[in-house]
Amino acid sequence: MKPVIALVGRPNVGKSTLFNRLTKTRDAIVADFAGLTRDRHYGNGKLGPHEYIVIDTGGFEPDATTGIYKEMARQTRQAVAESDVVVFVVDARAGISAQDHDIAKYLRKLGKPTVLAANKAEGLPEGSQVAEFFELGLGGMLAVSASHGQGMRTLVDLALAPLSLPDPEETVAAEDPAVIKLAVAGRPNVGKSTLINTWLGEERLVAFDLPGTTRDAISIPFEHDGQQFELIDTAGLRRKGKVFEAIEKFSVVKTLQAIENANVVLLLLDATQGVTDQDAHIAGYILESGRAVVLAVNKWDAVDAYQRELLQRSIETRLGFLKFASIHHISAIKRQGLGPVWKSIVQAHASANRKMSTPVLTRLLMEAVQFQQPQRSGVFRPKLRYAHQGGMNPPIVIVHGNSLEHVTEAYKRYLEGRIRKEFDLVGTPLRIQLKSSHNPFADKE
Repeated sequence: MKPVIALVGRPNVGKSTLFNRLTKTRDAIVADFAGLTRDRHYGNGKLGPHEYIVIDTGGFEPDATTGIYKEMARQTRQAVAESDVVVFVVDARAGISAQDHDIAKYLRKLGKPTVLAANKAEGLPEGSQVAEFFELGLGGMLAVSASHGQGMRTLVDLALAPLSLPDPEETVAAEDPAVIKLAVAGRPNVGKSTLINTWLGEERLVAFDLPGTTRDAISIPFEHDGQQFELIDTAGLRRKGKVFEAIEKFSVVKTLQAIENANVVLLLLDATQGVTDQDAHIAGYILESGRAVVLAVNKWDAVDAYQRELLQRSIETRLGFLKFASIHHISAIKRQGLGPVWKSIVQAHASANRKMSTPVLTRLLMEAVQFQQPQRSGVFRPKLRYAHQGGMNPPIVIVHGNSLEHVTEAYKRYLEGRIRKEFDLVGTPLRIQLKSSHNPFADKE
């Protein structure tokens, strides 16, 4: 699984700027005043072959007991509990503060690997920026500048150094392609553990009517109709070790890691609650990760005909981007509707790994263009010449031609529909990449 790095520090030391730099995004809002970040933000980063997850947190006041600062402190403790290593960010220009001492005391008690990053160190004499921070007693220290990109690679190297990261090539080679990794994802208390227990016929996972019951990501070997599966319950909260007592309702990190490592994701919805923002966020990440997906609406027996109709409409509108996925109505506790779910899971996995021959793709492309040409853009009309498969899981189709930068998203969806129908692709995202031919005379006068 991807290692997790949590960014911790008092307000306005540049944690969000550092987050954006490490993830190469602008996902975290940055401004020159304290207290802007309040919730946890999650992002993906990469150093060489190794990928990692970064968590941005709000200003940390360990002893806060009231108001928004108490909630921000709780969010930060959760981020630290989920992380493998902590990057403690301090302000090299403002110097050490009493709040820095409080945070350092908290981190020392946890005993988790910690790297001290003295931010905003650009232009300061080398060595003098970090000397006073040695009294925090946190070991590894580095002067960095998030806004200028100074020391970023060294910082990540220091953060990942205490972790025994597997070789990505060896990890891929060790996987058995005959085993389908199935992640069961969804909001807290939708019945994920109950569903897996029903499949297994035993109380393998703790099922309890309280959000956040599952404490760790669990993988279970399982066989159904001769097909080998590895079931992953994604509701995990905390790693082994000492962490805070409060029960967190939803662990983003565990779900992100499980989705990344799965072949197929079963997204479980709660018929009694409808489709929430959290459901849509999980579904969006599944789509972004390119994982095959099956939708299952649990507790279907607990709603009446009117609620079912509303739920159907809600799925069509809020999860319309997953219209390629099969939808099943089930009751995990009553063992209703579970058989067809397995068929859809196997079908989605097969679709995600479908091989598409170049002659068939090219013929399909020509037929699609003959039926409906792409829209003209000024004097240019895109010319689609041939197509081939560029990858699997998810399937990628690369289309070659001229002036393809003018192909609209609507036309790409049209092509996607034709390809899905031809190759019977159900339950998997399909990505179409357009590559225009280079004109050899374009650079000549």
